[in-house]
Amino acid sequence: MSRLARTHGLTDVQQEILSTVREFVDKEIIPVATQLEHRDEYPQAIVDGLKELGLFGLMIPEEYGGLGESLLTYALCVEELSRGWMSVSGIINTHFIVAYMLKQHGTDEQKEYFLPRMAAGEIRGAFSMSEPALGSDVSAISSKAVRDGDEFVLTGQKMWLTNGGTSTLVAVLVRSDEGHPEGTAPHRSMTTFLVEKPAGFGEVLPGLTIPGKIEKMGYKGVDTTELIMDGLRIPANRVLGGTTGRGFYQMMDGVEVGRVNVAARGCGVAQRAFELGVQYAQQRHTFGKPIAQHQAIQFKLAEMATKVEAAHAMMVNAARKKDSGERNDLEAGMAKYLASEYCKEVVEDSFRIHGGYGFSKEYEIERLYREAPMLLIGEGTAEIQKMIIGRRLLEEYRFQG
Repeated sequence: MSRLARTHGLTDVQQEILSTVREFVDKEIIPVATQLEHRDEYPQAIVDGLKELGLFGLMIPEEYGGLGESLLTYALCVEELSRGWMSVSGIINTHFIVAYMLKQHGTDEQKEYFLPRMAAGEIRGAFSMSEPALGSDVSAISSKAVRDGDEFVLTGQKMWLTNGGTSTLVAVLVRSDEGHPEGTAPHRSMTTFLVEKPAGFGEVLPGLTIPGKIEKMGYKGVDTTELIMDGLRIPANRVLGGTTGRGFYQMMDGVEVGRVNVAARGCGVAQRAFELGVQYAQQRHTFGKPIAQHQAIQFKLAEMATKVEAAHAMMVNAARKKDSGERNDLEAGMAKYLASEYCKEVVEDSFRIHGGYGFSKEYEIERLYREAPMLLIGEGTAEIQKMIIGRRLLEEYRFQG
């Protein structure tokens, strides 16, 4: 195990889980990740391995067939998976956000119906909040749900749905005006629906279409899609928690978990970039000696390692805060902001250390260089994180004058 990014105070069970995941990453993911990524191929064999390890049930309570582990354990596993290939962590991330939302906010019937099959990996989760014209303004959601007897009819277009084609359960946030008169604050008239669907693309259900994959610069392998609803009928008992108007708060709770996840991804990608950079610096010779012996490269490695360590510490702190039951939006925002920015910087420094070879698709750092920018956007941009951090700081340090 690397000296960097160690986590103190872990239980024997946590250490065993992480050791198993790291071994899986080293043997089953890193050797094939770049090849699969270049083909934009879904890593089915890797996903099957994750199911065998029980990772799809990592945070699901034992009473529903899961391992009942903490957010910290989950985040550390995500860090390891991202060190191998960030797309793999994306496959389980949306699954876990939906499972977490069900655990925290679902009715007893919803928990008993979904969670055991999610723990076994039989149901694969995804969540859908963004829309084509939405950006970071969640209050501007225009997708709607209208009640019709014992059903709701959903209409609208959603965007940037990770696992859109491969998932079989999607938590979809839409506007629902039932019981919420005109003029109600937008965040009080949103509802999360649990939409079951078959895997695949095209019109997968009457009124539900999953177009083909969106072509991306990086973050390949995992499918990112739109979701189009045109008269999609959903039973009323598939409103998350059983009551309309709570969707915004349910989604924001899930997003806090997602931000810890993005921070963990940034830590994992940065760790791998550092590993590649420090290895290459000892192999590449210039002016009669390894470039690692040049002071300029040593300074760069020192900065990279310090950023890896700092990002990891903030990510761990945010996860532990959430696990304690305390509000962690400040810590999650800070961790997501710092880890994603540092990840970009560490990857670029490793890319520079590789010189011209870093521009070659034969070298792993080329893939990381295309993957890192996604972390600057996912689960809220740096600007959104700064807004969250700034507002929370003003709450904590309110001037009494």
